Amino acid sequence: MAKKATKKSEAWVYFDHIVADAAPRGLHSNPWILNEKGQAVFSPDFDTLQRLLGVPLYLAAGTQSGVPALALDVWLSYEFRRAGFQTDQVWPRPSHPRILPAPVAALISNLNTPFRRELERVIADTASIKGVTSASSIILGKNYTKQVDVVISDWATGPELLVSTKRMDSSYGKNAANRVEESYGDAKNLRLRHPLASLGFVFGLRSDIFEKAPNKAPWLFDLLEKLGQEDDAYHATCLVLMEYDGTSYQVPEPDGDNSTAELPGTGSDDETAELPAELPENEIAKGLANLPKVSILHDKTPNELAPARFLATMVMRILSTTPVTMHAEARARMAAIKPSIKA
Repeated sequence: MAKKATKKSEAWVYFDHIVADAAPRGLHSNPWILNEKGQAVFSPDFDTLQRLLGVPLYLAAGTQSGVPALALDVWLSYEFRRAGFQTDQVWPRPSHPRILPAPVAALISNLNTPFRRELERVIADTASIKGVTSASSIILGKNYTKQVDVVISDWATGPELLVSTKRMDSSYGKNAANRVEESYGDAKNLRLRHPLASLGFVFGLRSDIFEKAPNKAPWLFDLLEKLGQEDDAYHATCLVLMEYDGTSYQVPEPDGDNSTAELPGTGSDDETAELPAELPENEIAKGLANLPKVSILHDKTPNELAPARFLATMVMRILSTTPVTMHAEARARMAAIKPSIKA
């Protein structure tokens, strides 16, 4: 009997289609543009973000499924690929397996055809291969391991980008402070072991906080800004303010704060890894055509927490802490939009 698909395994199917539509044949648009002052700025693809955010609403996937926050992870990894970082360097990848070290991918591509096809089949048909592929990134900090949501890493360099994401669609009064407090500890744990990595934090928040907890919103925004200003915390923080088109759409959440702390250990996710669901093409097309509309409220987002600023800061820090011979495509994409200087 076939195993019933989970919300997450179904969500991956829709996420992968949305990202593939945004980058046909794996070709990504250049996110860098010149503003009215002639300055290079990062221009995020918010249309793709809004489609991704509609998936958990369409599937009625609750917070504990991991799908609502995963929509942010998928978008961020897509944006870093737009910036010029390679597919196998940025995790989660846009296809299964989500974590595949670049040297392993290079090995596979250099194998003789029969061996390559067989290995590709094994990887594609296996949820995770211990020590090789994985569904999530487990990073060792100073004192304990931590699941990090969006990562750029390589065996030769170690982690170069570590971004954690949180999502909150309700229970603002109960859980908002807990989310920020957890992040302070996580940031210090990671930064002490990986001081050169670009460390970031992205918080997805539903816009009805302004109606349900109006006094909480400015307090939370202030905490998020300060989280990106501490010397031993994140290099930048980001707020994604989401407005649903219609009050009927809800991301189911448990009552109270049911988050659990994991004991430090190996951080293996072999037992929870799963393959993308097998859905009929007509069902996928129907879902993509009927995604609930989600809007991003830019005018209510503080400048210090703007997604464009966050992404630019992360990319610039990666490039500034590595030799110019590394990340050639990312550097070329930035250089491509700068006006030529005539002698």
